Amino acid sequence: MKLTRVRWLLGVFGLALVGCSTADNEMAGGSLQAVNHTLHAINWFSVNGYRAHGGGGSSCCIVMPLKWRPGLKAHIEWEVDTDQFAYSKWPSDPEGYKAAQLQHKANYQHYSTTVDIPEWPGTKRCGLSVHFLTCNEVKVTSSCWSYYSPNYPIKEPMDMKEPAVCPK
Repeated sequence: MKLTRVRWLLGVFGLALVGCSTADNEMAGGSLQAVNHTLHAINWFSVNGYRAHGGGGSSCCIVMPLKWRPGLKAHIEWEVDTDQFAYSKWPSDPEGYKAAQLQHKANYQHYSTTVDIPEWPGTKRCGLSVHFLTCNEVKVTSSCWSYYSPNYPIKEPMDMKEPAVCPK
């Protein structure tokens, strides 16, 4: 009987500690959006395990803290199709089409990176926008401004061509 009480008290004490440790880390859901600046298709991407469709698509939800804190990171994984119009050259017969599709999918490229999530003021954040740039670089923002606003923090143009050599 005493062992049961001790376990119960330890459980209550543990929950109290968890409650104290998360009081300043309230979380909330938000949208997850891709902005593709490249000429290649982004088939899908994920941020910290939250997966969405690529290039301009969005998906609810990503869970983020209500308040920014130093050290917030976004681990991003994505799949690129460098020849998104290849299907127009595939055979029309079902077996040939399926074979061409399988061969094409084998050429998809997969990437991952981890980037810092920039600070947002107070509790004003608007989901997370992931910008896919040339040379497989990525920037993220939680800005509430539109990409076309002069106040938007990411200024790279759309439809960027890959340079002959990417910086290291």
